[in-house]
Amino acid sequence: MRRIAIVVFPGFQILDLVVVSVFELANQQLARPAYEVGVVSEHGGPVLSSSGVRVESAPFGRARFDTVMVTGAMTPEPSPPGLLAFLQRALASSRRLASICTGAFILAEAGVLDGRRATTHWHFAQALQRAHPAIHLEPDRIFVNDGSVWTSAGMTACIDLSLALVEEDLGVEVARAVARKMVVYHRRTGGQSQFSALLDMAPASDRIQTALAYAKKNLRQRLSVDDLAAAANLSPRQFSRAFSAETGQSPARAVEKLRVETARELLEEGRHPIESVAAMAGFGDPERMRRAFLRTMGQPPQAVRRTARRHAAA
Repeated sequence: MRRIAIVVFPGFQILDLVVVSVFELANQQLARPAYEVGVVSEHGGPVLSSSGVRVESAPFGRARFDTVMVTGAMTPEPSPPGLLAFLQRALASSRRLASICTGAFILAEAGVLDGRRATTHWHFAQALQRAHPAIHLEPDRIFVNDGSVWTSAGMTACIDLSLALVEEDLGVEVARAVARKMVVYHRRTGGQSQFSALLDMAPASDRIQTALAYAKKNLRQRLSVDDLAAAANLSPRQFSRAFSAETGQSPARAVEKLRVETARELLEEGRHPIESVAAMAGFGDPERMRRAFLRTMGQPPQAVRRTARRHAAA
């Protein structure tokens, strides 16, 4: 059982508490309690967030935690000495210490980030660097891991960070399963904005959604317009017109995006050679896959694999 403390303070950003759901779903996926998550604050009791919602918390006390995660605020403010002292103790006693969004300012104020690589919300990156020049800031990253200290970019990047923690603890398959249940992308590599192709297209009608789901499950097949129209129970002409109206792209382009997304996941796993990935994603041959990656991602499959390997090594 890994005890995780989510640190809050008056004026914290309540969206950061979504990390609790990541660990809850990891427990559900394993059908056993791998994590025990609690919300803590300096004095305990109800803590008012910036949105006006109060959250109950336990006092810091002298308890030890496996992982301590500090929430952020809409605007960084100086922290009370008790909070800073708690984080300094946690750096020595906990396996991991993490900040969410502008929580990096609090870690920096506690001296935790001096000499370390870190990131924060892009809007506050320059301010953090000016205030704490000893930090090796990487403002384009979704999250940064430097030894036992983790930092994340703004807002929903806390989900990416928490998924990475789950992956470190329980493996890639559990993290990927949690991401699916949360309907988020499992891993956004580096600072590049990534997406779920199905969510990006966001069709309104059930018929087009059914066709896309059919395509996702059958990427190794040819997937002509006739095939997709049959899955949607429409004529090819009706299907093409409705598909373009709802997704803003042609069926062929949509299928290519689905294949690129699947191939990217396989490449990041690193278990299959390029030729096998091309076949499994329905491209048929590596050259066809390479051209599709260049159109969709602006880089070849080999670059995606190299980036994933560098991050895994880091």
